[in-house]
Amino acid sequence: MLPLVALVGRPNVGKSTIFNALTRTRDALVHDQPGVTRDRNYGVCRLDEDNHFLVVDTGGIAEEEEGLAGATTRQARAAAAEADLILFVVDAREGTSAMDDEILAWLRKLSRPTLLLINKIDGTDEDTVRSEFARYGFSEMLTVSAAHRQGLDDLMDEVIQRLPEEGSGEELDNDP
Repeated sequence: MLPLVALVGRPNVGKSTIFNALTRTRDALVHDQPGVTRDRNYGVCRLDEDNHFLVVDTGGIAEEEEGLAGATTRQARAAAAEADLILFVVDAREGTSAMDDEILAWLRKLSRPTLLLINKIDGTDEDTVRSEFARYGFSEMLTVSAAHRQGLDDLMDEVIQRLPEEGSGEELDNDP
């Protein structure tokens, strides 16, 4: 079984764009309107013959517990609980938020390996962004601009280093 990496965060931080970049597909819908992703979407990230992993795109975690937003949040939480590694995705342009704080508190209770992934770094002062997110206490912060494919090689290297050889995900065929 392949190791499983879950993309988790609030709505519209770029999880689906990161998913598409990692899987080299356009399987995840990407739109400026929040809430487009509702169900879990699985794909395979293949770096080379020996290094590949399963990645799951999730809908944004929201405060609402009822209706579609609540169902989407439950799906995202289930994906995180199953993951061998969680990428906690935040938005560099918007900075920290109360919702990010809540998601992080929940992720810490899961006790799963988690990396902070700051997306949309393009057009920002990276040092300022890193200073703001330093309060989350991660020893390392990864920065990317998934839309511009910046920082993705470093992200994939870091993910591969942190994943077990055998994971909790299943082997999926990602070929057309």
